[in-house]
Amino acid sequence: MEPYKWNLLVLLFASCTCNIKAQDPYFVYPDVFNDPDRDAFYYDTFPEDFQWSTATSAYQIEGGWNADGKGESIWDTFTHAGGNVANDDTGDVACDSYNKYEVDVDLIAEMGLKYYRFSLSWSRLLPDGTTENPSAAGLAYYNNLINDLIDNGITPQVTLYHWDLPQALQDVGGFLSDDFPEYFNNYAKYCFEHLGDRVKFWITFNEPWVIAVLGHGDGVFAPGIEGMADGNVYLSGHNLLLAHAMAYRSYDEEYRTSQQGKIGITLNSDYFEPYDRSNPDDLDAAERAQQFFLGWFASPVYGKGDYPQVMRDKVDAKSEAQGFDESRLPYFTEEQKTNLRGSFDFFGLNHYTTLYCNDTGTEDVSEPANYYKDRDVNAWQPPNWPESGSSWLRPVPWGLRRLLTWISEEYGDDIGGIYITENGVSTHDVAELEDTSRIQFYKGYINEVLKAVKLDNVDVKCYTAWSLMDNFEWASGYTERFGLHYVDFTDPDRPRTAKKSAEEYATIVANNGFLELITTDVPEEPETTPDDAHRFPSTSVLLVILTYVFTVFI
Repeated sequence: MEPYKWNLLVLLFASCTCNIKAQDPYFVYPDVFNDPDRDAFYYDTFPEDFQWSTATSAYQIEGGWNADGKGESIWDTFTHAGGNVANDDTGDVACDSYNKYEVDVDLIAEMGLKYYRFSLSWSRLLPDGTTENPSAAGLAYYNNLINDLIDNGITPQVTLYHWDLPQALQDVGGFLSDDFPEYFNNYAKYCFEHLGDRVKFWITFNEPWVIAVLGHGDGVFAPGIEGMADGNVYLSGHNLLLAHAMAYRSYDEEYRTSQQGKIGITLNSDYFEPYDRSNPDDLDAAERAQQFFLGWFASPVYGKGDYPQVMRDKVDAKSEAQGFDESRLPYFTEEQKTNLRGSFDFFGLNHYTTLYCNDTGTEDVSEPANYYKDRDVNAWQPPNWPESGSSWLRPVPWGLRRLLTWISEEYGDDIGGIYITENGVSTHDVAELEDTSRIQFYKGYINEVLKAVKLDNVDVKCYTAWSLMDNFEWASGYTERFGLHYVDFTDPDRPRTAKKSAEEYATIVANNGFLELITTDVPEEPETTPDDAHRFPSTSVLLVILTYVFTVFI
């Protein structure tokens, strides 16, 4: 045989060998998650109109904390106080996107993305939080960013509030004030009026659970209020929901006809898996945990306009036993319920991790009131689950699929579609461009979204990778990195460098899913399971091909 034919034969044999191996299920985390019915990789593509995005938030990337008359925010105050953030890091400069937004837009375009989610700094637009003294420079910054995005064929997805409340409003009560909904509504209308001609996708609040629990309960996030024992957790969440409803109704009644946009809210949620699915108590505990986390904010908006009944029952009973004059969980008026119910055009979801849980029995109410104890749930993550750069984040891809299915079943199909507005993973603060753990995460999680869409018929319309680049990671400062692009925070110019994960994500986006092993002429086989679909032909077929190759070349 001629030498070049031998070489070709070797290549063909290697190719067939790989294809034969591809019949076996591929697992992203084979040492931990290797259930063929749950974890086997699935090859297919998303619907043609599926949206791919990446995201940032104002305080985490902009810097320019006092540039051009910007007002102070609660995160400026929180970081400058010292002792609240790792290494006493601040967002004073961060990624310097206030001066480098054009570079950011180029990064997005280079990945082939057509959508970009970012937030507005309330105190940059309205330094004292009110419309009495707007900042022309602040408005110009966002006008320039939005125009540059559109010029590059990128659709802006704009979050009105991503945790950086003007300090001037915090000084008069912030989220704990009855006036907060009105302040937020005025700010939202200012943004609709000045940016709504180009922005067609609005998110009112990012992650209400974090604002309430970490900001007004544990006190580990700005404004740093430790309010577990006195009901501030529930009061802050209550006023946030009223503010969301007010802003939604304002857009619906005053701006929708002329601007033709969509508006909703983004809720974050872990997924809670019952430790023993054969144990009714564990099943109840998992459902209760899900309602206390996601249902807390989803039920008033996407349900019947009120809190989940299990929250109402638990918190009311415990508040009475603890000696409170009234429930720590406030009540909505009938008018408020009406305004809340249906105040959405879509379901925004941020998701990162999953926990096992079981029932604890009724917690001892003699101890101080506590949101976590209200649930009567024990939740944890096994030590053998994959790790990340964040103690709270263990990658569990199958949890996202189950959460998407839970949302669809709990709130029905008529929720405007689910937009995944954040999903990503952290690494420690190292100069790691070959970020295989992040590639692994994205492949696993995006594949589970694909299963939810194709196998479970869940209406997911968008996937957003968090984050475009390394940034200020709140109380962790710069010790944790979530970015698709590496940022050198020791360099005054804050250069951005694409990581391997940026390339991998761009490939998934370009393919609109996972194409590697899809074939067009695969004979139908009886009684296939969902995870058996979209695989290579059988070994026998490949051996016939291999035999033919030998016959021809030899």
